[in-house]
Amino acid sequence: MHIESFGDIMNKAVSIIETDCNPNELKENLSFEIRPITINDDVDFLRQRSKEVEFNDKSYLDDIKVLGKYCSTHEVFAMAAVQLGIPKRIIYLRNTSLTKIDDPNWNEARVLINPVIKEQIGLTKYWEACASCLNNMGLVARPYKIKLEYYDIFGKKRKATFTNFEATVLSHEYDHLNGILHMDIALELLQMPKEERVEFRLTHGYEILHKTGDYEHYLKEECK
Repeated sequence: MHIESFGDIMNKAVSIIETDCNPNELKENLSFEIRPITINDDVDFLRQRSKEVEFNDKSYLDDIKVLGKYCSTHEVFAMAAVQLGIPKRIIYLRNTSLTKIDDPNWNEARVLINPVIKEQIGLTKYWEACASCLNNMGLVARPYKIKLEYYDIFGKKRKATFTNFEATVLSHEYDHLNGILHMDIALELLQMPKEERVEFRLTHGYEILHKTGDYEHYLKEECK
């Protein structure tokens, strides 16, 4: 499968979207350091509900460039805009495949704007971590399948179905948009640095419990 580079996608957006602002402003050099906000920095900021993107305000393109720059230079699965100080409903997906974990150059560069989950199916578990939550690693129950509506970078409404591990990644980032951290909903919580997490996951991997059925029902059973 051909994956367009993030630069290609952004160049298309800048050239296709009609905008009243100066194109050079959209392509300004993002030379400043970008780092995620952590629970030690400002947990209240992370717990806010992000606002919907207004497509007539083209600053969202700059916001996406910030997300793209960070994700293309850091080993993360994905990132919600609020984690980088931008409380807007934007998700950037870098890697939603467990088979690509060891590929530092893999970047799906998928951008979801104003996403809305329409249906959640099945049940999975994974020991999740988060760039904003430091060494807090939690065992989190997520749906196996998610049906989603969202807008792409050009403002076009789309539908998509996420299954398997990509549904876990999406669900984690979607929670961020609503001010929910994985450590808030974890079935179990451990303190573990990144190096130890890598070893731990070799024996505590992604687990599929149900591929069908109502996610909310299964979740209630897990939380009993």
